[in-house]
Amino acid sequence: MTTSEPRTSNFGKWMALTAALLGWLFDGLEMGLFPLVQKPCLDELVTDPDDRTLWIGIITSFFLIGAATGGVLFGWLGDRIGRVRSMMLSVLTYAVVSGLCGFASEAWQIGILRFVAAMGMGGEWSLGVALINEIWPDRSRAFLAGLIGAAANVGYLLIGTVGLGVIQQVGQLQSALISIGLPEAWAKHLMQNEAWRFLMMLGAVPALLTFFIRWFVPESEKWERERGKGATSYWATRDLAGVFVGALAVCGVIILWAQKFHWSICIAGTVVGLAVVTWGYTFPVLRYLQRASASGTFVGDWKATLVQMLLAAVISGVALLGTWGTIQHAPKWAGDLVQAERKTYTAEELQTPAPAAKEWTQIATAFGAIVGTIAAAMLGGWLGRRITYFFLCIGSFVAIQLFFQTCTVYDAKFLLLACLAGAVSASFYGWLPLYLPELFPTAIRATGQGFGFNFGRILAAIGVLQLSTLQGAFGGLPQACAALSFIYVVGLGVIWLVPETKGKPLPD
Repeated sequence: MTTSEPRTSNFGKWMALTAALLGWLFDGLEMGLFPLVQKPCLDELVTDPDDRTLWIGIITSFFLIGAATGGVLFGWLGDRIGRVRSMMLSVLTYAVVSGLCGFASEAWQIGILRFVAAMGMGGEWSLGVALINEIWPDRSRAFLAGLIGAAANVGYLLIGTVGLGVIQQVGQLQSALISIGLPEAWAKHLMQNEAWRFLMMLGAVPALLTFFIRWFVPESEKWERERGKGATSYWATRDLAGVFVGALAVCGVIILWAQKFHWSICIAGTVVGLAVVTWGYTFPVLRYLQRASASGTFVGDWKATLVQMLLAAVISGVALLGTWGTIQHAPKWAGDLVQAERKTYTAEELQTPAPAAKEWTQIATAFGAIVGTIAAAMLGGWLGRRITYFFLCIGSFVAIQLFFQTCTVYDAKFLLLACLAGAVSASFYGWLPLYLPELFPTAIRATGQGFGFNFGRILAAIGVLQLSTLQGAFGGLPQACAALSFIYVVGLGVIWLVPETKGKPLPD
């Protein structure tokens, strides 16, 4: 059963799109922050150099787990109290908590704060995608999906550009902070070690977006119809206990790998942890579907709906692990290459400032991603959802292999291939907001797609933790990233297990 096109005014549609695009832009900024500052941050906070790579994996994993948890938690909230109010809470969460990272004095504090900030970020993705797809007409879906993916990568590019500017203007910024009354010791503290604290504090800026959302963004008519039918009353707060248990389980998996237990214990714990987190994160939806089906409010096969949620998680997990396990490490690799090359320089050559390799690499990958996400969404609208995903998996595997296997120095070729790899591997983030909303009815859309997209981050989090092990096994970061790109082979098969939705309206 489907509904007619939404009747929200043009002004309301554009305000909702503007708020959502800004939210996704700041999501990209949040995702790009830590990869940009992780080296100076952990150089300051972690004494043992051998532990820094492990801490990168731990903090990145907790960020991904937080986003997965937030996708389910805020998605549940969006289906219960509305898209707009929930979006305000999610933006406020990731903005304020991300800014607090600038005050951290231990690496574990960064991990906890990034976890909570990511909860808001994961929720904002789910809510914004649901709201836009429900407010705008069906014919606009492909283009809007491309904009969604592009906006996040504009934020990723923006933080790279800001980071480049901050590094070049550290002295002037420090003087400016002192001139507005900040004690000199504080200003110096904020701007030392490549100003990583100052950059993290900039993450609080999106909090201003909540005022815009509150005043100008209309609620989804489709959700309001569901509320009018009483469908939203079948969500129960007590069911969130499952999400809490699931989050604890996956955090336990991260601790197992981080503490370097025997591989057999880690694998057994991972299997058990994944089973528990799958049960926990799907529990609120399962209970809702059971109650709504018993009352006759939900018409359909609720078991098939749960299967679609799990398949959505796998196809999202392929894309997310492919990105977080490979191209996200390109800025660090660029910095390592420059550092290694400069070790061979003479004293005179060392007088020349080192290039801002991390920042330029992040800008290159983000620029490629902006183009790739729009192209992938449009291709999905033209060719079909499944065949497009299939081609994206092939393209991503080839591009990542080329980048990590053929680049040995930081130069123009490095940036060109980084741009190409960024374009293809990030293209999924234009395809996913096109496809995932088409799998679920309005009553569970925010929760269903929130689980589907963000549960993929759980798989990515566990995969990212294997990076240090793979580095040892394969002989370095580029070889480990090239090995992780084989995850796309899984996507080539799984995509044919989900339905084709091209030309179909959103389910009611």
